[in-house]
Amino acid sequence: MEDNPEKKSLRNLLLEKRDRTSFDMMKIASEKISKKLKKIGLFKDAQKIGAYYPIGSEVLTQDIIQELLSNGKQVFLPRVSGEQMDFKKIRDFSSLENGSFDIMEPKIECKTENNLDVILVPTVGITPKGIRLGYGHGFYDKFLVNHKTITISLTLEKQVVKNIPKSDHDVLIDWIVTEDRIIETQR
Repeated sequence: MEDNPEKKSLRNLLLEKRDRTSFDMMKIASEKISKKLKKIGLFKDAQKIGAYYPIGSEVLTQDIIQELLSNGKQVFLPRVSGEQMDFKKIRDFSSLENGSFDIMEPKIECKTENNLDVILVPTVGITPKGIRLGYGHGFYDKFLVNHKTITISLTLEKQVVKNIPKSDHDVLIDWIVTEDRIIETQR
């Protein structure tokens, strides 16, 4: 997917900023984000939830995933195949293997289900209006254009920025959860 220089520069800046967060601070922020996430009714009531396994300095989602599984929710993680991303159901963390981009993803034999109630979306940066900056590969945007669902960005407060250049293919995020607040974006 095409990536403009302004987005690339902002992505590098925000990743650098996020990467400077200590693991202890990330753990504390992730716990606060997890608590806030449970206050969103649409998330609490969802049965089929798309999540992601964190890489690098992303918000830690392992506890969220484990709690969802323990509560009997159906949990799906993305698996990339070529230019396409699909969500596959996991039973537990043993359903995962090292996949594309060195990301833990469901094994190929896991059942595909792209009709989900809610998807937690990894985020490098985001505006309060829901314009999201990802890693520049466009997998989530391509997926979300074809699968209408509630989207929730889990991100650090310092990753919420005033402006991100919006491309035609960018899909707006419905909710943003940081360690400090919950934002329902204006659609």
